[in-house]
Amino acid sequence: MKLISLGGLEVSRIGLGAMTMAGTYTSEGALDDSESIRTIHRALDLGVTHVDTAEIYGPFHSEEIVGQALKGRRDNVVIATKFGLVSHTGGDPKIRTIDSSAASIRGAVEGSLRRLGTDHIDLYYQHRVDPNTPIEETAGAVADLVAEGKVLHFGLSEASVNTIRRAHAVHPVAALQTEYSLWTRDPEEQILPLLRELGIGLVPYSPLGHGLLTGQIRSVDDFADDDWRKTNPRFTGGNFVRNLAIVDEVRTIGAEVGATPAQTALAWLLTRGDDIAPIPGTRRVARVEENTAADAVQLTANQVQRLDDLTPAAGERHDEANMATIDQ
Repeated sequence: MKLISLGGLEVSRIGLGAMTMAGTYTSEGALDDSESIRTIHRALDLGVTHVDTAEIYGPFHSEEIVGQALKGRRDNVVIATKFGLVSHTGGDPKIRTIDSSAASIRGAVEGSLRRLGTDHIDLYYQHRVDPNTPIEETAGAVADLVAEGKVLHFGLSEASVNTIRRAHAVHPVAALQTEYSLWTRDPEEQILPLLRELGIGLVPYSPLGHGLLTGQIRSVDDFADDDWRKTNPRFTGGNFVRNLAIVDEVRTIGAEVGATPAQTALAWLLTRGDDIAPIPGTRRVARVEENTAADAVQLTANQVQRLDDLTPAAGERHDEANMATIDQ
């Protein structure tokens, strides 16, 4: 698989997101850790070198699975994880709490290193910007970890243009993680130009629109009662019906090139630049095989243009509470 650079960090241009391995879309009882580990192993066999997780996934369970899967295979794998949604300065660690203070980061990194079974984290993201901690303090705390060798590269997630500039002035930011796909085109206006100005890579999460762009979802009635997508504005009411039109065009173009909707959506994303490395998430071997095969899909200029011209998704990308945590 082709490799690309995220601010100097070399990764496969298609990575693997490990969020669902902690039960994000399903109840914990339905998890199959053995299948998750097989999925990571299969991804590595297919040329994936970039595995993304976070301490909040579970909490902690996803990191533990990644750590188990990478035993004996740590070399040549870029491990990305995140801090800042679990507080290590007091309180219940299972309650989501925005805390990117230096003290909390110090506690977070030690736990992540232990669960991941490694002596360093290749890419360490602030998961959400902490409104109560200056970004300069956070960047400085990560810079200290870099100096100690516990972290190699610093990343941000869902950060605004201003925050990115301020953080980058303290310590180089290698990558920004945010949603970017045919479902979410927001980064194109301001974020992408800034990243390219500063030499920062982009890591799109949810590049398949929380599953909608796989073409497998036609009704929200198929979701479990506790599936958070049931309250996501893009999956509710008339928005869901309008957004299926995006999937239908992706499916049509995929049929022209012999690709699945998921492969087509990922192939489009790969045309956006050699500084973009999406991390489609899955806990299934079959899905990782499907997703990584997008690396070989070739879209014509006309097909890319048709996808470019699709009407953006209807509805906010998160509910009101989650949108409030995104740095604007």
